[in-house]
Amino acid sequence: MELYDVMRTTFAARQFTEDEVSDETLHRILDNARFAPSGGNRQGWRVIIIRDQEKRVQLVPLLEPVIRRYRAQVAAGENPFNTIVPTKITEADVSQTELPVGYSDPYLKSPVLLLILVDLSVVASMDYALERVGVVSGASVYPFAWNILLAARNEGLGGTLTTFAAVQEPMMMELFDVPDNFAVCAVLPIGKPVKQPTKLRRNPVSHFASFDTFHGDPFG
Repeated sequence: MELYDVMRTTFAARQFTEDEVSDETLHRILDNARFAPSGGNRQGWRVIIIRDQEKRVQLVPLLEPVIRRYRAQVAAGENPFNTIVPTKITEADVSQTELPVGYSDPYLKSPVLLLILVDLSVVASMDYALERVGVVSGASVYPFAWNILLAARNEGLGGTLTTFAAVQEPMMMELFDVPDNFAVCAVLPIGKPVKQPTKLRRNPVSHFASFDTFHGDPFG
């Protein structure tokens, strides 16, 4: 596929066929994704390919309370897990929120399940001293994760970048025997999508780009 076609059609795929993804294909995806940029070219990413079904089964209960809270906040009209507007939902709201049908399928049934980690000992966390949640560290790992999804799309596959597991990092670290200097960044289910999108919906450039200041004239 042409680059722009890949960029415009890489969607969040969560339902997959039973078609297997060969080790050869997965290696080709990772072999191309590794050319993503990172701070100082230190390439602090690490990938755990989760083949063991029992590991997947143990993963799902860790994600359930996080998914439940996420859905409770969405139902209340909130932006889930943001650090600016305090949540108004209660633990009772969370406990009464139902999990969607098939919520565990991407983790249990996807042909490929990747756990993406980053080595914090090599990341330049330039915003470490600011009084807000850190985001800059992600610049050294998420381009790599996105490259995986772009490469998967180019192979006729699909996937999605999920971050629910980060909330349960201590238990994730124990389950997958991860050293303390690493951080959980994402879990990527990948496979052949059941459906292909006809068109992705995104805001136009004028919605997010402006000249000279935040409130400057819109671009485009």
